[in-house]
Amino acid sequence: MADERKIVLSAKDIEVKFRVRDNYLTAIRGVSLDLYDGETFAIVGESGSGKSVFTKTFTGMLESNGTISKGSVMFHGQDLTKLKTDKDWEGIRGAKISTIFQDPMTSLNPIRTIGSQITEVIEKHQGISKAEAKEQAVQMMERVGIPNARERFDEYPFQYSGGMRQRIVIAIALSCHPEILICDEPTTALDVTIQAQIIALIRSLQKELKFTTLYITHDLGVVANVADRVGVMYGGQIIEYGTVNEIFYEPQHPYTWALLSALPQLSEKGQDLYYITGTPPSLYNEIKGDAFAPRNPNALKIDFVKEPPFFQVSPTHFAKTWLLDPRAPKIEKPAVIQNLHEKIAKMTAKGGAFHVRTE
Repeated sequence: MADERKIVLSAKDIEVKFRVRDNYLTAIRGVSLDLYDGETFAIVGESGSGKSVFTKTFTGMLESNGTISKGSVMFHGQDLTKLKTDKDWEGIRGAKISTIFQDPMTSLNPIRTIGSQITEVIEKHQGISKAEAKEQAVQMMERVGIPNARERFDEYPFQYSGGMRQRIVIAIALSCHPEILICDEPTTALDVTIQAQIIALIRSLQKELKFTTLYITHDLGVVANVADRVGVMYGGQIIEYGTVNEIFYEPQHPYTWALLSALPQLSEKGQDLYYITGTPPSLYNEIKGDAFAPRNPNALKIDFVKEPPFFQVSPTHFAKTWLLDPRAPKIEKPAVIQNLHEKIAKMTAKGGAFHVRTE
């Protein structure tokens, strides 16, 4: 059955290359993704898998040596890959698609007041007066939980804590009511308590302002708590995607198995923590077969020869692995992630913070 929800952004067969000295690195290898109105989609994978690079194609923020060599990103009938200059991007970046980055101190100008940095965005994209922009900025500061917002309007970033600075970054990103909010590891630089507050804030604002959220993270705990759907990324490709329950409870790709097996919450006293052996593939070289095959103890011969297609597991669940071919041998997923539903339920019952979102 086809999904009848409204698609707000559709990326098709995106390939991104970077020129490094006299060589080319293919960072993204034919990735496609549809984002639906109002959903939270999480992209998860190891560092270097291509998560941030892929989503930078939605905002024209690739580094100067990077180019989109193939594919399209359709947004309201416009192919964003055709936009080349900052002027071309003015009506999209910050206005329709905004990004929250990992470290708030790199997102804020340390020598400008907090208020001026929010009003600048509002004035630029909404064309209103400075006084009107200030009122909107104060309201947004209050909305993201800044106490005494009017009094703190003229303070500088160094006068705010890390958590409060990230709230200001969120206020700036949402000040023009974008349709899509990209959250690029938005809580990594914060302590655990503040992380939970920021995640809850983004979720609350999403319900209130009705935008689509795209999370980029390596933290499966964050994924479990925020996502409606999940895309697992490896070697510059999305290799499995499905609903959050499908990815956690019915994973199909060996790399997804490995990521879940490495969850520290699943380890038992006296047992060694699981880790994925080997290293990710070099994206300077052409990758033959399944990129994860050299690290996969259950790899088939064909995994080293031919790239697998996507196999459909359910109407919402697809995985790029030869194990789903009807001719493949039956291989059980690792014991540590069998009956994962029961294990997570026990952790939750004991007061653990890990919880797979179901609503």
